[in-house]
Amino acid sequence: MLFAFDMLSLLSGFVYFVGIWALAVFIYDNFVSVVSIIKSLLQPYFQPQLPTTLVDKYGKWAVITGATDGIGKEYAKELAKQGLNVVLISRTKAKLVEVCNQIESEYKVKTKWIAADFSKGKEVYSHIENELAGIPVGILVNNVGKMYDYPDALENVPEDVLWDIININIGSVTMMTHMIIPYMKKQGKGIIVNISSGSELQPLPYMAVYGATKRFVRTFSLAIEQELSEHNIEVQCVTPLFVVTKMNQYSETVMQGSLMVPSAQAYARSTVFTLGKTKETTGYWSHGLQYFIMKLSPERVRTRIGGKMCKKLRQEYLDTQHKEKAM
Repeated sequence: MLFAFDMLSLLSGFVYFVGIWALAVFIYDNFVSVVSIIKSLLQPYFQPQLPTTLVDKYGKWAVITGATDGIGKEYAKELAKQGLNVVLISRTKAKLVEVCNQIESEYKVKTKWIAADFSKGKEVYSHIENELAGIPVGILVNNVGKMYDYPDALENVPEDVLWDIININIGSVTMMTHMIIPYMKKQGKGIIVNISSGSELQPLPYMAVYGATKRFVRTFSLAIEQELSEHNIEVQCVTPLFVVTKMNQYSETVMQGSLMVPSAQAYARSTVFTLGKTKETTGYWSHGLQYFIMKLSPERVRTRIGGKMCKKLRQEYLDTQHKEKAM
C-alpha cells in the first residue's frame, strides 16, 4: 500500500513537472518576441552609446524584393521614410520606375531598380549581383512571394504555377541570402529579413505547396540566424497572417480588411518598427494574438481548421466567378 502511494506521488510530481515545463516553453515561445522588443526600447536608456537609427545600425542601403506591390512596396517606403536609400527588385520595369520616382519625390532618398523575374530560377541571380555591385547593402528584405491563384487541391494546380511558387518562395530567399552574406560579413554588420507566412504554422490543405514553402522560410531563417550571429549579422523571420494585398484578391472577404486583416501600409509600418528588435515576429499586434490562440491547439487540429478555412475561401472564389459569368 505504501509502495503504491509512493508511486502515485512520484507520478503526480512528474506530471506536475511536465505541466510546468510545457507551460514555460509555451510562454517563452509566444512572448520572447514581445520581451525582445521591450528590451530593445529600454536599451538606449542604459546604453546610450549604441546606434539609435537604422542607418546608424545597418548602413545607408536596403534591398527589397517584390517591392512594387503590397507589403514589399510599403516596407520600402517605411525604410525610405527613415532615411535609407532603397534598391527595389521586382518583375515589371514600369512599376519599378513608378515606385522609385514616388519614393524619391516623397522621401528625398536615392533609389535603384532591378527588373528580375524570380520565377525564372538560377538565371536571374547573376544579373542581380552585377546590378548590386558597389552598393553597401545593410538590410535585405526577402519579401517576394507567390501563392496559388486561389486555394485548391494539389492536382488542380497547374504545374507552371507550382514551379513558380517553388522558385520564387524558396529559391529567392535562399539565393538572395547566399549572395548578400559575403558583403555583410565584410562590412561587419547587416540584417536579413525573410517574410514567411502564418500558413507555416501547420500543414495547410488546399494551399499545401504554398504553406510548405513558407515553413521552409521560417526554418531556414532560424538556422542561418545561428550561423550569422557571431558575424554581427542579424536575421529576422516575419510571419504575417492575412493582409490586404493582391496575393489575397481571390477573397472579397479578406480584401475588405478588418481589425484582424490590416492594410499593407499599416502592416509594414508595424513590422518595420520591430526591425532589429526581435528575431521572429508576426509583425502586427492582432496577428500575434491570432497566432497565440492558434498555437493553443494541437497541430492536427490546426491542420483540420486550416483545411476547412481554405475550402471555404475556395468556394467563395468559385461562387464569385460563377456570379460574374452569369452577369
